[in-house]
Amino acid sequence: MSLPAAVLRAQVSIPLTLHDGFETTARAFTFTGLVDGREHIALGLGGWADQPVPASALVNPPLTRLHSECLTGDVLGSRRCDCGPQLQESLRRLADEGGLLLYLRQEGRGIGLYAKLDAYLLQDDGLDTYEANLALGYDEDERDYLVAAQMLAALGVHRVALLTNNADKVAQLTRLGVDVVQRVPTGVHRSDANGRYLATKLLRGRAPS
Repeated sequence: MSLPAAVLRAQVSIPLTLHDGFETTARAFTFTGLVDGREHIALGLGGWADQPVPASALVNPPLTRLHSECLTGDVLGSRRCDCGPQLQESLRRLADEGGLLLYLRQEGRGIGLYAKLDAYLLQDDGLDTYEANLALGYDEDERDYLVAAQMLAALGVHRVALLTNNADKVAQLTRLGVDVVQRVPTGVHRSDANGRYLATKLLRGRAPS
């Protein structure tokens, strides 16, 4: 598939401190020409945090994580989902092994923050996460990874080892011309508050992403 062209806009080094005190440095990449016009960013860690990126980091397909924005989980620490722990795990692994985290502005599986909170109300009344999205008039999962493929192309990356349990991410990137040479599983971050959420994913054949 021929991708609409996106180009690297700017890059800057930023220090990171995770919730458990782990510290590292990332290089944030921004882009122009992304098809949805949103401000997605890529974070380069390990060798990818350097400028210029050393040749040794470019030899093998980089470990790559597509992480959809989750204000409640990533920032506020909500335990209704496993997004925050997955983000923390990904940043640690990428800092150790080197690679890229694409932080995608696709809140609530692509339905937006307000709609996600509306879906929470329906879940409190007994619907599962997918039923709630459908009841609000959305698809079960509206995320589209075209911008992710654009970002990778702008960084000169055409082959990746994808850090995910979600087969749909692999299928979409492959369809968009990205060679996913390996799917690397993430951990399962279960808590007393997200057990039903994770069980619903497994019941519907959607492994935690």
